[in-house]
Amino acid sequence: MSPPTVLVLGGSGFVGRYVVGRLVASGWRVVVPTRRRERAKHLLLLPTVDVIEADVHDPSTLQQLVSGVAAVVNLVGILNESRRGGFELAHVELPRKLVAACRATGVSRLLHMSALNAGPDGPSRYLRSKGEGERLVEASGLGWTIFRPSVIFGREDSFLNMFARLERLPIVMPLACPHARFQPVFIGDVARAFTHSLEDDRTHGKRYNLCGPKDYSLRELVAYVGELTGYNRPLLPLGPALSKVQATLLEHLPGTLMSRDNLASMQLPNVCTGSFPTVFGFEPTPLEAVAPEYLAAGMRDRYAGLRAHGRH
Repeated sequence: MSPPTVLVLGGSGFVGRYVVGRLVASGWRVVVPTRRRERAKHLLLLPTVDVIEADVHDPSTLQQLVSGVAAVVNLVGILNESRRGGFELAHVELPRKLVAACRATGVSRLLHMSALNAGPDGPSRYLRSKGEGERLVEASGLGWTIFRPSVIFGREDSFLNMFARLERLPIVMPLACPHARFQPVFIGDVARAFTHSLEDDRTHGKRYNLCGPKDYSLRELVAYVGELTGYNRPLLPLGPALSKVQATLLEHLPGTLMSRDNLASMQLPNVCTGSFPTVFGFEPTPLEAVAPEYLAAGMRDRYAGLRAHGRH
């Protein structure tokens, strides 16, 4: 008997690679659509994963992908828009099309990735669009589960690693919104929660906030990254006006390190008011138990380079 199949949208991204890996280890067959197969090459060696080149924004293609699967996991999301309307397309229109495809094909189980503080009154277009996506999923009539994580950390993350790269520059680091609060959650815990939910009927119709065991200010997190990497750059905390100036400048540079919309999101504490959901049966992983494994590697490489230079 063949294993049940789950369709994972956004499966080639940072969160996706861990969710897919966990699903495979739990005995699922996984289908991962992607615009370019090259983006998902890290998944190709997994034994029960099919990577398919497809445009998930095309309704007919999406319906074909959904047809016959036991469940759908939607991890698609963007932090910044490359053009106006990007948030609407990724966070609202895609969930709308996905719900329609599930209804048309009789697929009743949908796991959806949202964000902490998502809602119609959010201070940023990112949070408002995420909130609208949640509303569509909740009104779908499907067996849905929604996950709302704080910032996610792990080896390939784009948060702590970004500060690690910036702190390599020999400069005083200007830091926008230094008092913004985050409660980082480990990517392995997020993947574990998703996989558990697929096999636990108690999670149907529930929304779960996912946070780690401790909250930090942005300044504390950046300073911690500096300690781990050995690049303890002086930090220059910026007030509201200069924070907006910095965000305005950065959003027009390649890579979009920060935008005004990101800055607006940070006006709300990105923390959980309660404990980690007990339904998943485990305690969240502390940042300090994982971050040194990948951030301190840069420090080791630095010392190795110095030793090699000293031998010449």
